[in-house]
Amino acid sequence: MPGSYSVVTGRKARKFCTNMLAWLDQKTEIVEGADQSSQYFEPAHAAYYNGKPGQPLKLMLQARSDFLSIWRRADYREHVAEFKLLGRQLVIVNSPDTIRHVVAKRHENFERKTPQMRRALEYLLGDGLFISDKETWKQRRPLVSDIVHKNRVPAFGAIMQNTASELAERWQSLGEGAEVNALFEMAGLTAEIISRSVFGNDLGQEGANAVTEGFASYQALVDSINLGYFLGFDEGLPIVKTPNLRRSVKRIHRIIDQVIEDHLAGKGDNSSMVELLVRRQQRNPELKLDVVALRNEAATIFMAGHETTAATLTWAWYLLAGAPWVEAAIHAEIEAVCGNRVPSVDDVPALSWCRAVIEETLRLYPPVPILARQAAEADEIGGVKVRKAALVLIVPWLLHRTETLFPEPHRFHPERFLGEARPTPYSYIPFAAGPRVCPGLQFGLTEAILCLAILAQRFRMRVKEGHKVQPQCRLTLRPRDGMPVTLHRR
Repeated sequence: MPGSYSVVTGRKARKFCTNMLAWLDQKTEIVEGADQSSQYFEPAHAAYYNGKPGQPLKLMLQARSDFLSIWRRADYREHVAEFKLLGRQLVIVNSPDTIRHVVAKRHENFERKTPQMRRALEYLLGDGLFISDKETWKQRRPLVSDIVHKNRVPAFGAIMQNTASELAERWQSLGEGAEVNALFEMAGLTAEIISRSVFGNDLGQEGANAVTEGFASYQALVDSINLGYFLGFDEGLPIVKTPNLRRSVKRIHRIIDQVIEDHLAGKGDNSSMVELLVRRQQRNPELKLDVVALRNEAATIFMAGHETTAATLTWAWYLLAGAPWVEAAIHAEIEAVCGNRVPSVDDVPALSWCRAVIEETLRLYPPVPILARQAAEADEIGGVKVRKAALVLIVPWLLHRTETLFPEPHRFHPERFLGEARPTPYSYIPFAAGPRVCPGLQFGLTEAILCLAILAQRFRMRVKEGHKVQPQCRLTLRPRDGMPVTLHRR
């Protein structure tokens, strides 16, 4: 009968749609635990993946939702493994020796970022250092490295100190127990520091906020997987430039372009990084750093310089809130080293506990948890034959949580970074490694240590009651929905 036939079909259709939506809506199970009596804190991380093998589409959808949640227990070990996804070869490299092979010994064969990373960022950064390769990278790497070299870091120390102190004063005015979002607060802090360092005093708070919000919007809108690569295009396919995405990019480019044009016209701040770039171009015209190229490098420095440090500081506050015995140790250290005065860049070498907390934070929550490369030619890694154009994945999230390299790998234990002992080379790579190691490593590390000390001297933070912390990997590793916290004066 027509009526009963339509009823059955409707029920089946609804059931099918419900099941399909449940299958597509990939959830991430989060593990977190603490034992105050034994001073043990296992901060939030994705549970081991236990889905059925042989379901590549489901795995891809899970990775698209959260790349951190696709790893099985067996993936957290020293090994090299390969698998195929829609006919493409992916190679997981997770041991120090084989990582050294990829990033140092055979760097030229694996220098290229993946189609996903290149396509995701080319609209925003053009040929900026982060995604460039070959001659462009060789030409500009020394230029950018010199500008953010560790020897220049002390010159920017006053900017870091003053900007963090300004934030502390603003927090003081909010009152005891005030609620803020630590991720947004840290993004604002590091954006202002990098703005003043890169652009001098030209940008201002409104411009800095616009660039920061533009980056955040861009990261939320861009897809985390380039399906074109898996459909047979070795270079992937350009991202879809939606109206919202165009607005985010236009907002960023308009502000940075104006600053660069001011510098080219002689109106810039003489001590800023952009001014150093401009002067270098004027002395060396063969660098061919036109306005667009200058903007690409300035945007790259800004993005890498504020986003990664903001995430690191946010995770550090969460970790200290969960481990008050570590928090007490850094408070004691700050008092012993600085007394009542504001910590300065000169104090950083003596702040061993603060450094250890930041280094352990970078181990547990590396800002860029996937360092992916594309093979230029066929190769062999750890006995695995690698095809041309294959994706080679070095995953600091896995590497840093491999028990043979870091005992009790999921535990927050900054003591492992105290003293003279250092991790095995190529086992700890929060800033990448080899020739493509982050040129701003010392700038970012110093900034994180100093800002932590200045703010921890005056405040404790506690995660808002009832909030569930969940790491989420987009272009960088951030807490999903930010990090709502309450501020408590010391």
